[in-house]
Amino acid sequence: MSVSRKIAHNVIISSLAKIVSTVAALVAIGFVARYLSMEEFGWYVTALTFFSLFNAIGDWGLYQTATREFSRPKADEKAIISNAFGLRIVISSLIVLISPFIIFFLPYTTELKIALVFGLFAYFFYSFYQILIGLFQKRLVMNQVTLTEMAGKIIQVIIIIIGVKLDWGFTLIASTLLINMAINFLIILLLSRRFIKFSPNFDFPKFKSFLKQSWPIGVSVLVTFIYFKADTLMLSFLKPSADVGIYGAAYKIIENLNFFPGLIVGLTTPLMAFYVFSHKKKFISIVNKNLTVFLVLAVPLAIGTIFLAKDIINIVAGPKFPQSVLVLQIVIFSLVFIFFGQLFNAALVSARLQKQLLWALVAAAIFNITANLFLIPKFSYLATAAVSAATELLVALMGLFLIRKYLGFFPKINKWPFIFISGFFMAAYLWIFRNLSLPIEIGPREINLSFIFLLITSPIIYFAGILMFNVITKKEVLEIIRKQQ
Repeated sequence: MSVSRKIAHNVIISSLAKIVSTVAALVAIGFVARYLSMEEFGWYVTALTFFSLFNAIGDWGLYQTATREFSRPKADEKAIISNAFGLRIVISSLIVLISPFIIFFLPYTTELKIALVFGLFAYFFYSFYQILIGLFQKRLVMNQVTLTEMAGKIIQVIIIIIGVKLDWGFTLIASTLLINMAINFLIILLLSRRFIKFSPNFDFPKFKSFLKQSWPIGVSVLVTFIYFKADTLMLSFLKPSADVGIYGAAYKIIENLNFFPGLIVGLTTPLMAFYVFSHKKKFISIVNKNLTVFLVLAVPLAIGTIFLAKDIINIVAGPKFPQSVLVLQIVIFSLVFIFFGQLFNAALVSARLQKQLLWALVAAAIFNITANLFLIPKFSYLATAAVSAATELLVALMGLFLIRKYLGFFPKINKWPFIFISGFFMAAYLWIFRNLSLPIEIGPREINLSFIFLLITSPIIYFAGILMFNVITKKEVLEIIRKQQ
């Protein structure tokens, strides 16, 4: 198989697997949110956030650095992966040994502390599994990784469904993340043995050299966690767990969809990196066309969620989270701004402006923490929602500023007024038919099909306007994703 076909095959399989994993994650949230009380669901959200915290603290940029090093020509792949694995064992073991003493003193219930321990050991398996991903990335077989993740997520969902049906309680639900990560690690480890057989190496001078290269990436990962997820931790410290559950019911929807902007950016990042220094006009054209596509996608996403938020929350989390409707209507703008933030960040990284970007992310993290500390005591989950959206907006604006300052151009959106006019048509359509009721009876249950009808037809109204105003053509879309020959 040629390299181009291999890349295309991986992109298609990986994208489909990621979509299935996302659907499975939303199904899991639905079962968990309906089964647990609001307080217990808050515990569940807090435990998942701590899992992300452990990952951020223990990252240290090892995965990215290892992937870069053994992707170089004539690299000693076995030595690099052996040392990276050994260093990962040292770092992860320290975190696993120290964290339980910290968890013990946290102002949480015993059940939640047990869930945090499950999250800690889930991180332990994930940290090793992550190091091995680079072996697959180098060989252009990332589809094997995404299929493994999909299988692990499906198994997790099956266990959750069984646990809910048999009423096994919160502790079983909390343990499923650990089961998922352990399965992923074992499968990836077995698959990686086909490429190279290695054993951990504990060469401390090599560790020092490795960390010297990797720590800036690790700091960036930690800073990103702070501005992206620290709000949930602060909410769990300052407010009851039920408030965390209300916020989490909405934000978990956004969290499971934020892979989408990254997926699109990932298609064009290699082109941006190729043209940024060799053909500046082509680089600017790619950024501008991406920006237009992102606005075309973001406008209906925001409008549709604002009008259909109640039905979305009812379908995903169930009817006991009515307060989450307003939260979702606010945090949808976090996802909208993530589109633009990820594009600008990718453009800056392509231009080797990582250090300038890091300072921008530090500023966003400081803003997030400060705003939440002041606002959560008074406004609770509404504060975390608003600050989340404001933080992502700040990241996007700072990225835009850095592009203007260091790359010397201001990204432009083609025919932007017509995009908003098309959005107005969609909003008017949803407002007119917002009280539409299409009930049907399926057995003893009555189901209202109005949500599905509006979900399908309102984007048609919007994209009819996009086509009518010729905002973006098929040729332009193909140019965005065309591989450099």
